[in-house]
Amino acid sequence: MKARKVRGLEPEGTLADNAERIVRVRLDELQSFIPRALDPTEVVALHDMRIAAKRLRYVLEVTAETCFGPYAETALKRTKELQDLLGEIHDCDVQLPRVLERMEELRAADARTARLRAPANASDLDPRFATRTVNARAWRGLETLAVYLQARRELLFERFLEMWTRLERDGFRARLRYAASERLPGPEPSTAAAPDGNRARRRPVGSPATTR
Repeated sequence: MKARKVRGLEPEGTLADNAERIVRVRLDELQSFIPRALDPTEVVALHDMRIAAKRLRYVLEVTAETCFGPYAETALKRTKELQDLLGEIHDCDVQLPRVLERMEELRAADARTARLRAPANASDLDPRFATRTVNARAWRGLETLAVYLQARRELLFERFLEMWTRLERDGFRARLRYAASERLPGPEPSTAAAPDGNRARRRPVGSPATTR
């Protein structure tokens, strides 16, 4: 999935201001897969949403603690949890078709073996020719694995629906947008008192001291 362009970045601007623009785009990108990703058959949307979560996570890992308000670190944690869960679902979506394909290959090979066992002039196939084929255990084991992957995928998708519902209920999107607009206070200027009781004025590094 191609990432959305982030417009308005300022090379001379602050890291926090530029990072805020990136976070807003990545957050909108993540949100754009809803409601499609709430359909369990939308495999591509779920996969692309995982990538969007990863991109948002990466920018928050660099900027949440140093640039934004407190909720940004919570958002980073939630984004990582979302990415991990979508990654597990994606693993099932990748593995299950491969298992089914391999299972059909082995089953087809055993069917050919069963056919060759029958006499050339046979009018029908004796059921015993289909027993004890070379790949029987393998494809039956794969069948069990396919059942497991499908059931696991269904369970993980249920967890995803629950997680997304919780994120929306907690105001994840709005709170992260607000946190990204907050700025941490900078270092306080020196307030050491001068010998005469007045506040000492800060001067550029390397400038000569004023003499009386």
